[in-house]
Amino acid sequence: MHVSVDEDRCCGSGQCVLVAPAVFDQRDDDGVVVLLDAEPPVQVHAAVRDAAAVCPAAAITVSEEA
Repeated sequence: MHVSVDEDRCCGSGQCVLVAPAVFDQRDDDGVVVLLDAEPPVQVHAAVRDAAAVCPAAAITVSEEA
């Protein structure tokens, strides 16, 4: 799995951090998403997919290929 984020699209809702805190964080100054792990371990793949699905700005892209 490969994860990417579009910081320009991010609205800072923080849903990704709530769903997958091992993979996503937020900048302190504006709340924009910070990608902590672009190729997360298989144990968190389901959470990453969920985070992408709940992102209100569709700022998270998940590719199933590493």
